[in-house]
Amino acid sequence: MAHDVSKFTLRTDAELMKKFRYIAEYNARSANRELEVIMRKHVKEFEEMHGEIVFD
Repeated sequence: MAHDVSKFTLRTDAELMKKFRYIAEYNARSANRELEVIMRKHVKEFEEMHGEIVFD
């Protein structure tokens, strides 16, 4: 069974996106994977400070 994949459109400054893609390439990742890594880290740090986020 395939896992759920959410799609999200991001509007941002072109120069910022160009720099972000550079960093992603430096880390041998796509921009999408780089963003996912950053999001996972952010959620982990948030939950460490505030407790696990749980949905009903």
